[in-house]
Amino acid sequence: MTTQPTTIAPAPAELPTARQVRTRLRQARRRHHEHSLGDVLGDAYVMVLFVGMYGWFAISASRDMLASPTIGRADPGVRWWLAVAALLAGAGLAWRGLRALGPLLVTPATQSWVTSAPVDRRAWLAPRLGVLLAGAATGTALLGVAVAVLGGTTDPGALGWAAGAGAGWGAAALALSVVAQGGRTGRRWPTLVGAVPMVTAGVVTAAVVLAGRLGDGLPRPAALPTTALVAVGVPLAVAGTVFAVRALPRVDRATLTTGAQFANAAATATILLDPSLLTGLMESRRWRRIGRVRSSRILPGPGWWALLQADIRRLRRHPSALLIWAALIGVQYAAALALPGLAGAAQVVFAYLATGRLTGGLRSISRSPGLRRALGGSDNLLRGIHVVVPAIGAGLWWLLTLPTVEPGPPWLAPTLALGVVAAAWRAGTRPPINYGGATVNTPFGMIPVDLLRQGSRGPALLAVLVLVQLFLR
Repeated sequence: MTTQPTTIAPAPAELPTARQVRTRLRQARRRHHEHSLGDVLGDAYVMVLFVGMYGWFAISASRDMLASPTIGRADPGVRWWLAVAALLAGAGLAWRGLRALGPLLVTPATQSWVTSAPVDRRAWLAPRLGVLLAGAATGTALLGVAVAVLGGTTDPGALGWAAGAGAGWGAAALALSVVAQGGRTGRRWPTLVGAVPMVTAGVVTAAVVLAGRLGDGLPRPAALPTTALVAVGVPLAVAGTVFAVRALPRVDRATLTTGAQFANAAATATILLDPSLLTGLMESRRWRRIGRVRSSRILPGPGWWALLQADIRRLRRHPSALLIWAALIGVQYAAALALPGLAGAAQVVFAYLATGRLTGGLRSISRSPGLRRALGGSDNLLRGIHVVVPAIGAGLWWLLTLPTVEPGPPWLAPTLALGVVAAAWRAGTRPPINYGGATVNTPFGMIPVDLLRQGSRGPALLAVLVLVQLFLR
C-alpha cells in the first residue's frame, strides 16, 4: 500500500487595500486622460468666478427687488418669518434629495469591479464622504452668507457666524443622510427628519398668514440667531460625521447604485432638455413604494365614466399630489403678503404648478400609444376625459385664492383660469422630443430653436398669461 504525498494548499494572496486599488485606478485613468493640471485649475477658476459673479448679481438684484416700490411694501416681520419658513421647506426638500441620491453613489463600473470585491468598504468610501462633507459645508456656508446679506446684514462678524451656521447644518444633514443610507430599511427616523421641517414650515406660514390677515403681523427679531444655530449645528455635524464613518461598512451595493441611477437620469434630462426622463423614473419609484393596494369596485356606466373614476382613484393612491395642491394655496397667500405687487403673477404660476400635480393620468395616456389602443376610443376623447380632474382642481384652487389679488375686469379671472388649464394640457400632452429640428447660428453659438420650442410647450402659454395679468389687473 502506497501512501499519497501530502499537499499543502498555497497561501491565499494578500488582499489589496482600498488605497492600493484607488492608486491603480488613478494610474489607469491617467493613461486615457489628456487634460493637464493647468486645464483643471483653469476650469476650476472659471467655475468659481462664474458662481461668485452671478451669485453676487442675483443677491443684489433680489435686494433691489425687495426694496422696489413696484413690488409693494410689506411688513419686515412678515418677510422675515416667511424667509424662515422658506428655509425650513428648502431643508426638507434638500433632505429628500439627499435620500434620493444616496448621497453616496458609485458608477456601474465601480459597482462591478470594486464594491463586488472583498475591499474594505469603509476605507473605500471614506474619501468620498470627506469630499461630500466639504462640498456640503461650503455650499451651505455660502447660502448662509447670502441669506444674511438679503436680510440686510453687512457686519463681517455677523456674516462669519452666518457662514458657520450654514456650514454646520449642511455638514450635519449630509452626515445624517449617510447614516440613514447605511441603516436598516424600515426605520422611521429618516422620514421624520424630512417631515419635521416641512410641517414646521407649514405651521409658520399659516401663523404668518393668519396674523397678517387678522392683525398687525408678527414682530421681527432684533438679530439673526446665528450664534444659537452654530452652537447646535457644529456639534451635530461632528456627531453626525462620527456616526457616518461608523455606518460606512453597512452601506450596501443596492443603495450605492440607486442614487447613481437617479443622478444619471437627472443629468440626461438636463442635457437633452427632456424632464420626462427624470419624472418617469420618479413616478416609477413612487408606484413601486406603494407596493400593494386595496382594490375597490368601479361603479357601472359608460366607458368614460369608468376612466374618470380610475383617474380619481389615482389621486387617492397618490396623496402627495393633493397635499402639494393644498400647500400651494398657503404659498400663494404668503406671497401676497410678502410681495404684494407680484401677487397676481404668483397666482398664475402657482395655479399652473398646482394643476400640473393633478395631470398624472393625462401624462400617462399621452405618453403611451399602446395604452390608448388598449383602452379604445379616439385620442382626443381619452385626453379629454383625463383633463376633467385637473380642470376641476384648477377652478377650485383659483376660487380659494381670489382674496389674495385685487379684482380686475369680470372676465379676467375666468380667462386666466381657463388659460392655466390649457397650459397644463399642453404640458401634459407634449409628444416625445424630436432632436432633428432646426438650429440657428448666433454669436453665442448654435441655438436649437426647434428643441427650445418643443420644451417650452405649456410654459410659453403660461408666460403669456402672466403678461396679460400684469397689464390688465
